[in-house]
Amino acid sequence: MHNNSRSDSYAAAGVDITAGYKAVELMKQHIARTRNAGCLDDVGGFGGCFGLPTNMEEPVLVSGTDGCGTKVKIAMLLDKHDTIGIDAVAMCVNDIICVGAKPLFFLDYIACGKNVPEKIADIVKGVAEGCVQSGAALIGGETAEHPGLMPEDDYDLAGFAVGIVDKKDILDNNTMKAGDVVIALPSSGVHSNGFSLVRKVFDVENADLSSPVAELGGKSLGETLLTPTKIYVKPVLALLEQVKVKGISHITGGGFYENIPRSIPDGLGAEIKRDAVKVLPIFDLLAKVGGIDERDMFNTFNMGVGMSIVVAPEDADKALAVLKENGEDPYIIGKIIESDEKIAIV
Repeated sequence: MHNNSRSDSYAAAGVDITAGYKAVELMKQHIARTRNAGCLDDVGGFGGCFGLPTNMEEPVLVSGTDGCGTKVKIAMLLDKHDTIGIDAVAMCVNDIICVGAKPLFFLDYIACGKNVPEKIADIVKGVAEGCVQSGAALIGGETAEHPGLMPEDDYDLAGFAVGIVDKKDILDNNTMKAGDVVIALPSSGVHSNGFSLVRKVFDVENADLSSPVAELGGKSLGETLLTPTKIYVKPVLALLEQVKVKGISHITGGGFYENIPRSIPDGLGAEIKRDAVKVLPIFDLLAKVGGIDERDMFNTFNMGVGMSIVVAPEDADKALAVLKENGEDPYIIGKIIESDEKIAIV
């Protein structure tokens, strides 16, 4: 876990071995929070070991890998590094639950220009928090110091998660039909997609990131942009236990137009009511400052909807109730119709 190779002349090349060791020591307390029933070994081995549950007829492993995109630049500008790890976990585990799988474990990868142990431990603190929120164990990772390849203050963060589902419980969108209901789960903000455009629109390197902004309810631009991606694992797993779910989409890069269709079979489409979508203030501000038209906004950002879920109309009330019981604020944004187009926002 987060090992650094050893060489007597490594320091001369710009790689600090002792910093690597110190970072590992500092992060151990955070990793300990994530231990779950499948964990078999401690930090420091060459491979993370995990025992699989055996109460399934045909267990299927489901994996996902992702990073935080250029959102890491916001963390660097604010010099706040303890939440960006939540984003890395969220981007992976939110994909895994779209299949119907429960996350088991996560591994992270940090590439940095210079290993500052306290900063690396802060990043891993966020990763651990994301793992706790999703019930996944942080069983391995790597911190790679890249002097000469990256500026000293820069880093990138990525990871991958593995989950499990019984084959018979994998979501099957072939059960979807016209009249089914599309439920929205609100996002916490921009999440982790579209940040190259966000950075350009707000000129973040030169912007005031710390003063309150009226359009953002008095929050600063920096705080709003760095808000961690919401992790939907626990409410969605609770829903899957109690309601027949026909499809789930994680609204990431490509916004509504790319992601909602991914869970819809050919011959059907989602008819989304534009007026029903509870757009967050940050997206209104982005559109205004950037002069971005509405279709492009819905084609790039989550617009306030982090996940869409399709259920039968007779199951809609129960689905909404279960999601509310589990801390969500769900609402209906549309329905499934017979259509050659997979999505229409009307």
